[in-house]
Amino acid sequence: MGGNGEGGSNAEKRPNEMLGSWFTRSGWSKGELARQVNRRARQLGANHISTDTSRVRRWLDGENPREPIPRILSELFSERFGCVVAVEDLGLRAPHQSPSVSGVDLPWTAPQTVALIGEFSRSDLMLARRGFLGTSLALSAGPALIEPMQRWLVPSPGAQRTEPDPASLRRGNRLSQPELDLLESTTVMFRQWDAQCGGGLRRKAVVGQLHEVTDLLQEPQPEATSKRLFKVAAELAELAGWMSYDVGLQPTAQKYFVLALHAAKEAGDKPLGSYILSSMSRQMIHLGRPDDALELIHLAQYGSRESAGSRTQAMLYAMEARAYANMGQPGKVKRAVRMAEESFSDAQEGDENEPDWIGFFTEAELNGENAHSFRDLAYVAGRSPTYAALAEPVMSRAVELFAQDKDHQRSYALNLIGMATVHLLQKEPEQSARLAGDALGVARSVRSERVNTRIRKTVDTAVREYGHLPEVVELTERLAVQLPESAEAV
Repeated sequence: MGGNGEGGSNAEKRPNEMLGSWFTRSGWSKGELARQVNRRARQLGANHISTDTSRVRRWLDGENPREPIPRILSELFSERFGCVVAVEDLGLRAPHQSPSVSGVDLPWTAPQTVALIGEFSRSDLMLARRGFLGTSLALSAGPALIEPMQRWLVPSPGAQRTEPDPASLRRGNRLSQPELDLLESTTVMFRQWDAQCGGGLRRKAVVGQLHEVTDLLQEPQPEATSKRLFKVAAELAELAGWMSYDVGLQPTAQKYFVLALHAAKEAGDKPLGSYILSSMSRQMIHLGRPDDALELIHLAQYGSRESAGSRTQAMLYAMEARAYANMGQPGKVKRAVRMAEESFSDAQEGDENEPDWIGFFTEAELNGENAHSFRDLAYVAGRSPTYAALAEPVMSRAVELFAQDKDHQRSYALNLIGMATVHLLQKEPEQSARLAGDALGVARSVRSERVNTRIRKTVDTAVREYGHLPEVVELTERLAVQLPESAEAV
């Protein structure tokens, strides 16, 4: 093939009908497609690529171009048609050769982790519209999810990483201490934005920052710098996953969580890995898979048993209780709630050694999680008044504390809704309607589809059971006027 690195050999070339179909529908000429490929290649820094009309004709005739041409064609056609057009959709690569497109069983090695995070975040930014990535992804669950995650515990190969050549570091790639500090503080700022405003407002900014960090990881860095960058990448990928979960992009969220766990392993940060697994567990509870949630939490607890602080351990016990509650195991719920409370009492307020990511787990959050465990148990046990009565004072304390916390408005809204559901369980619809109305007021300032969905479900339940009450009628009317149909993911 030509010397510009574009062509790949094909023993028996046949016309590429898949590529031909997309090309015909695009309305482009061969010359126009060639010009767009060249333009995008220059943007990627692939200046050696020089495509022309005859080269496009050879692709259509069955020639398999080398990277980055397939990736560029995927981007161009995706943008043209407003949907994901994966490389394999163009007939250019077998699906099993592209683990980044779907699935969670990915290689646990540093270079592949960087490449996969870079590719996924780039695709997310390129297709910056709600749902695009979700169309090419499927959620993993059961053994297909748990078994690959168990490899988080497997020690990395014993080979020592070699420090990059000093000459390569002198060429301007070495990050300074202030630059690394700034990257870490930016991650803290993004986390604060999410807590205050919900996942819909700054998701794309977090994904963009993550993509920048993977670019830095592809450059030669000293090992200590590389580990710090992997830690930043893990925190950003977890946050991108959390924000995606919050706005309803579930497969996208899971993929970011998995990539975050890979990055945390490269950073050698087991407590951070346990936190990421807890986010995955929370998503599985949300999706009605408490068995998977419990497996993930036990994996997190085992993997960080010697390194996690008391606050992190308390958070993991609280999530364990949530999983057991949704499995209908009250004895184990009560034990896990007790362990969460005991571990939290061991945590030192303002401990400077605690990572920023666990700062959200305050007394308010502890009460909120434990109350939701009892509330969930009440649902599983056939709307049990006994467990609703256990939830009520704990949820009330959570609402009281979150009302004073302007930095966690989404959590305030979620706990107001939780309290409204407890009152419904206790057959107190007037109080439920009042609390749901309060949550509706907070929801207007929080871009969270999770909050919106929970308000709608709670109001639907109230209407179904007490639709004749004036308080419920008024709440329904407010809901129709004030709550947007969806929070756009940006």
